[in-house]
Parts: sequence; structure tokens; C-alpha cells
Amino acid sequence: MLTKQRVVFICLCCLFLLVGCSSSENTESSDVKWDLSLAVNGTDTQIDTLVANHFADLVAEKSNGSIVINVFPNDTLAGGNSTKGVEYIATGGSDLGIYATSVLANIEPKVSVSTLPWTFESYEDASKTIDQTGGQYYKKVLAPKGITYLGSFHNGFRQLSNSKHPVTTVADLQGLKLRVPGSAVYMDFFNALGANPTAMSWSEVFTAIQQGTIDGQENGVSITKSAKMDEVQPYITIWNYSYETDLFIANTEIWDSLDEETQSIIEECVKESCAWGRQKVEQDEETIIQEFKDEGIQVDVLTEEQLQPFKEQIQGVLDKHKAIYGEEAIKAFGIN
Repeated sequence: MLTKQRVVFICLCCLFLLVGCSSSENTESSDVKWDLSLAVNGTDTQIDTLVANHFADLVAEKSNGSIVINVFPNDTLAGGNSTKGVEYIATGGSDLGIYATSVLANIEPKVSVSTLPWTFESYEDASKTIDQTGGQYYKKVLAPKGITYLGSFHNGFRQLSNSKHPVTTVADLQGLKLRVPGSAVYMDFFNALGANPTAMSWSEVFTAIQQGTIDGQENGVSITKSAKMDEVQPYITIWNYSYETDLFIANTEIWDSLDEETQSIIEECVKESCAWGRQKVEQDEETIIQEFKDEGIQVDVLTEEQLQPFKEQIQGVLDKHKAIYGEEAIKAFGIN
């Protein structure tokens, strides 16, 4: 039978244990120095979200948990609206973000200069140019918008798929009804080549192709695959006609409020994550293209000789848009 003194002793021990646990929990939570949001436009499986999650893991590891990165894919912080998502970064509604230049163009059109047709010959060429001079240009034009540029990685080269016939010459594009992004560059490009481009919500494209409303679409091979376009498009042209990059950015006011050590950790993790993302895109594309071939899809990889007539045909489009972007932008990305 327990004595009164023993009961008191046990109760005191339990109290000390509870206090100890509470103290431990408080200490653990107090170890978090920064809790930052990272807004991403892509779905859970797209490269921007994959890079964001990789970055969050790296930051947690290198900061010993003192910096927490909360990733929000699908622009959930902005109700799924990518334009608002970018605006939130500029105004401080989100701390960090990853957005394609075509989306960032909504607040600064000049960042999409690298999407001009055949600006880069390869992923290696794109990475080298952006790391040396292009990134500095992004940093300069985004600064007045309240956005700090931190790094970039491939969104991907845009290819072409269609349900009618192989496209290897300019003549093959004549009258082809294609869904393209609504930007003036893409519309002017395909009009100059004799195609019939139309802007359309991406969610409507698969059904439109099935019903014959349009004949094809252009996108990176990973998106073409994930959207199951290979089920309704037996012809794919690999021509790397336009390069899209994702930019890693931060709200400038929030960035400047971070201490030097935190900034250093984030910059290091951004660099590693961007390198990881670039490598993944390049490796995945090789695998996907082979999968297309294995499915029996006709994949035409155009040679430089085959590309030349296309390039000659759109020279006027290039001259027009180079003038719009301006000499500084053209020089930063080595566009001839």
C-alpha cells in the first residue's frame, strides 16, 4: 500500500516530467529563426515544385532546422492565379517564389527576352549565358518591382506535337491549327511560318485535339508527356525553337530583413537546387523522348540544316521583337 509521502513523491516526479517535456517542446520551437513561404506555380509533379521541395530540404539540413521553408504549389496562396502569385511576391504577400519568365512577364515583360526563337543552341549554352550575364539582367529589371533575383533553372525547350503529319519543313506547318501561349512572340512566330496559332486554356487542349478543333500544341516534352498528348498526337518534332527558364526570386523587403547568415544559407541552397533542377530536366527529357519512340510515335529531331529555312522565315519576327526588348536585353543574352 502506498504511503502518503510516496504518493506525494510520485506526483512531484510526474510534474517534473511534464515541465521537462513542455520545456523541451518550447526550446525546439524557439530554434526556428525564420519561417518563410515559397510560392510555386506548378503542380506537385512539375519541375518547379520538385526544385522547391529539394530546396526546402537542403535549407532545413544546412540550417539545422532554424530556417523553415513552406512550399505552396499550384499558386495556392494566390487562389491558383499565377499573375496574382507574382504580384504577391512583389508586395510581400509571399516571401519567396519560383516562376517562369513567361509568368513574370506580367509585371516586367523584358524578362521573357530569352524566349525569342533559337536564342540558345543547347541547355549548356543557356546555363552559361544566364549564369554569366543573363542573370544580372534579370536582377536589374526585377529590382524596381520589389523582387530580388536569386537564381534560375530550366523550364525546358519547347517542342511541337500534332495529329496530322510529320513537321520537318516550313511547308509542313502551312495551315496547321496549333495551340500556343498567348504572347506576341509565339503568335508572330507561328503566323510567319504559315501556321494557324490560337491561344487556348491548357485545360481545354486535350479535348480540342480529340475533337479536331486544333491539330497540335507546343510545349516541353515533360509537359507533353504528363498531359498525355502522346495518346492523341502521333507526330513530335524536336526543334528546341524556344527556351523557357524558371526564376528563383524573393520579395526584396523580406530578403533585406534576413540576417547575413540566413541569406548565405539560402543563396547556397538556391545554387545547389538550381543545378539539381537543370540536371533533372536534361536527364528526364532524354528518357521521355525515348519513351515516345518506344510507343511508336514518330519523333523527328531536326538538324541545323533542316532548321535553317525556319530561321530565315522568321527573321522579320526576330528583328521586330529585338527592337522591342532593346539593345541591353539582346546583348545580355547574346542574341544575334
